Amino acid sequence: MSEPSSPESFSPESSASDEPGALSAPGPGSFVAAELASQPQMWRAAADCAAPAAGALPRPGERVAVVGCGTSWFVAMSYAAAREQRGLGVTDAFAGSEYPAGREYDRVVAISRSGTTTEIIELLSALAGQRTTLITAVGDGPAASAATEVVELPFADERSVVQTRFATSTLALLRAGLGDDIGELARQAGRALREPVDDLLDAEQVTFIGRGAAVGISCEAALKTREAAQFWAEAYPAMDYRHGPIAIAQPGRLVWSFGETPDGLAGEIARTGARFVHHDLDPLAGLVVAQRFAVALARRRGLDPDRPRSLTRSVILA
Repeated sequence: MSEPSSPESFSPESSASDEPGALSAPGPGSFVAAELASQPQMWRAAADCAAPAAGALPRPGERVAVVGCGTSWFVAMSYAAAREQRGLGVTDAFAGSEYPAGREYDRVVAISRSGTTTEIIELLSALAGQRTTLITAVGDGPAASAATEVVELPFADERSVVQTRFATSTLALLRAGLGDDIGELARQAGRALREPVDDLLDAEQVTFIGRGAAVGISCEAALKTREAAQFWAEAYPAMDYRHGPIAIAQPGRLVWSFGETPDGLAGEIARTGARFVHHDLDPLAGLVVAQRFAVALARRRGLDPDRPRSLTRSVILA
């Protein structure tokens, strides 16, 4: 069992008031605002965990499935695409409830912030005998006892119901395992915390698009906007956007692209009257801008993004 810990100098309860984008005083959304502002530091800490956890992470050539629910599923999607793009082996992503019965992999990686998600516990229990890894913020949760190996990121745990830093720290850990420069990603995240978002808050709708590993990022950005702000947000692969979704593009709406945008698409979007949004950032860092947009939009709408409607920290089914 691999249980990397956080640097001793960091406390998950510490204020993020010294970070760009943090709240100056407590209030609605204060937890999520502080948590998303801490992400550059979280990503560096997660990268430091990659070497100690190497035995629990996918190895080159392994056939791997990555599973999660909600936000964790979209992290799985992004990692699966990134790993395959690097030629490191077949990597499939599934929602925890949709893992194909009877299919075998060299390793199944499950992601659960709380370690209590019902679908993840049931899947890991059903996969007894296969090699499984759980990535979680809570290493003594029931999911941990059902996994072969556990990678803990306790420093990235969150008080807000809405996930930000645990999800991105998990992806930073996994990308560190692929050899990516997480220090550079963290620097880009710092830039993302300073990008203006106020001029986007009058939009009536937003669609997020991306390619490859950015498809999962787009899905997560849309989910974050729906969760935090109860706002109409959609997500599609960028090349598929022309195949129907562009029909709703019009003045007053946003089309937000992560990573490389297909040739000509920005111009087509501009002709609809919709506003095209793109930041010159790695999609993972770009997600930080979208998180800030979702939180700011929630506040604009008089909502508390720490306590989204109808949601709880973990889905535990009877």
